[in-house]
Amino acid sequence: MAKAMIKAKISPGVVHNPPEDLRTAIISSPMVLEIWEDITPLARNEWICWIEDAKKPETRNRRIARLCNDLLEGKRRPCCWAGCPHR
Repeated sequence: MAKAMIKAKISPGVVHNPPEDLRTAIISSPMVLEIWEDITPLARNEWICWIEDAKKPETRNRRIARLCNDLLEGKRRPCCWAGCPHR
């Protein structure tokens, strides 16, 4: 019998919703989740768009790992990126 998976809810950005791979990474660390919920919706939007802007899966995976590390180091937005064009 398959167990039903309970999806943890995490806050979205202003325009973007976190994709499944990002959501999984965020909820896998209680500290990252706590920080994610503390940053502004605009900051969350920037992170999500930066990750979705990656063209290769390897880049996307590196960006997801970097988001987790950067949040833990106190960074609240992706650095060296022009920003989300969708806001």
